[in-house]
Parts: sequence; C-alpha cells; structure tokens
Amino acid sequence: MIAIALSIAPIFLLIVTGYALRRGGMPSQEFWTLNDRLVYFVLMPALFFVRISEADLSDPDLIPYAATLYAGFFAATVAGTVATLLLRIPAAQATSILQGSGRFNTFIALAVAEALYGAPALQLAVLGAAVLVPVVNLTVVGLFSVLLPRPGSPVLLGALKNLATNPLILSILAAAAVNLMGWAPIPVLQETLSVLGQAALPIMLLCVGASLKLRGLRADWLPMALAAGGKLLVFPAVILAAALALGLPPLTAQVALVYGALPTGVAAYTLARQLGGDAPLMAAMITVQTLLAFAVMPLWLTLGAQLFGL
Repeated sequence: MIAIALSIAPIFLLIVTGYALRRGGMPSQEFWTLNDRLVYFVLMPALFFVRISEADLSDPDLIPYAATLYAGFFAATVAGTVATLLLRIPAAQATSILQGSGRFNTFIALAVAEALYGAPALQLAVLGAAVLVPVVNLTVVGLFSVLLPRPGSPVLLGALKNLATNPLILSILAAAAVNLMGWAPIPVLQETLSVLGQAALPIMLLCVGASLKLRGLRADWLPMALAAGGKLLVFPAVILAAALALGLPPLTAQVALVYGALPTGVAAYTLARQLGGDAPLMAAMITVQTLLAFAVMPLWLTLGAQLFGL
C-alpha cells in the first residue's frame, strides 16, 4: 500500500499546488478560467484522439471492461437514489447526492493510471472515459429532469445537444473513425496532438486543485456522507466484484478500480448550478471527496492488486 500511496502522492500534491496558487492569487482567477477552457477544448481532446486512434478496439476484453464500469456507476447511482427516497431528502440536495455518488474525476483517473502502470494503463483509462462519459452525462441530466422538472424546458434535448457538441465526445468519435478506417497514425497530426496530450495531465491537475473550495465545508453532513459512501464505497466495491466475476485481465481490472475509487468530478458543480441543484453542497462534496481520496484510493488499489494478482 505504501508503494501505491507514494506513486500517486505527486498527483495529489499537484492538486494541492493548484489550490495554493489560486488562493494566493497567482496568477489570477481569469488565468484558471482560461486554463479550464484550454484543457477542455484542446488538451484533453488531443490526448483522447491520440490514445483511442491507436488503441486495439478489437480487444475482446473491452466489452467486459465497459460492463464492469457501468456496473459500478449504476450501482452507486441507484444506491444514492434509494437513499434520497428513503430519507425524503429535498430534490435539490438529492441531485447533489446522485452526482456525488456516481460521477467521477476523469482527470485524476488518467493521471493515477499512468503514474502507477504507465502508458498501457493510460490507454485503458482513456477508453474507460470514452465508454462512461456519454452514459454518465445522459443519466445524470435525466435524473435532474425527473427530480427538478422545468416546465417548457427540454432538459434531455439540451443534454443531447451538449453531447453532440462536447469536444471530448467529438474527439472520441473522430479517433474511433480513424482507428476503424486504419488511418492511424496520421503523420504530423498525430505527433502534434501527442505533444499537446502530454501537457494535459499536469495542467488539468492544477486546474482541479484551483477549483476546490474549502469554504462551505460545514454543509449538511448527511448528504455529504451519503454521496461519499456511494462514490468511495459502493462504486469501487461493485467494480471489484464485477471485475472478478467477469475475469478481466489484471491491469484492465485495476484501471477499472481506479475509476471506482475516484472522487466525484468538478463538472458536477457546474451542472448543479445550471440546472437548479444545490451548488454549494455540490462544491463541498467535491472538495471533501477529493481530500478523502488521498486515503481511500491506496486502500482500494492495494486490495485490487492483491485480488487481481497484479
């Protein structure tokens, strides 16, 4: 466990550095806003395109890998939904619990996978994001439309439109097309995007840290505990069980477990603010889960390494 903790420690130190820089006013709030856009519209799509265009999409393990990831996500989301119904939690708080239980921080997943197991794991992590991101977004927005209906507002239609214009989704589709057509690697383009992709991980980790907010952590403890339980306990436990049941190869299973042990994603705050959820509670959940992941992730990954024989 110590070896795993030491391997991922630089990732969390980069996150802390991003928080410290923003709190110190260096360089400026506008800088972090522009950096977020750079990562979202340029660096991450470049990384996704390079990795997916060169991946082996005929690998028979991809289907059970996707099934394992979906099992963890839907189990955690259902657990959060059942908890909110049984405890009669107000709808705005309920949406934060659902996001906090099921969403994940893709940036940290990619960084942890590469730090622990190198380029093959990074490739698997990118493929994991490719199969999860569209389904997660549609599911979460669909739950918002049920819990917080807006008369005359086609929320699901808007979600589909956002997916159709999402730069990550577009890069995934373009990369898959290039891969299936046998065109990869494309000279010059591939090398250029590869260089951009290499810049993605450190910059996006700094941005994750800059987005954390320690103020407001005195939010209602029950919703925060329910979300943390769904994300950091139910999600990884189901992934662990599904990976063993489906006989995933050790590295593939361990990368799937990385997704299970992640804190919830920072994009959840933006969605809560846009669709009428409890945005301050969501911000507190993101911060608390990111801090908890320092301790929880090494425990799950150590258990996974032992059970998977990695």
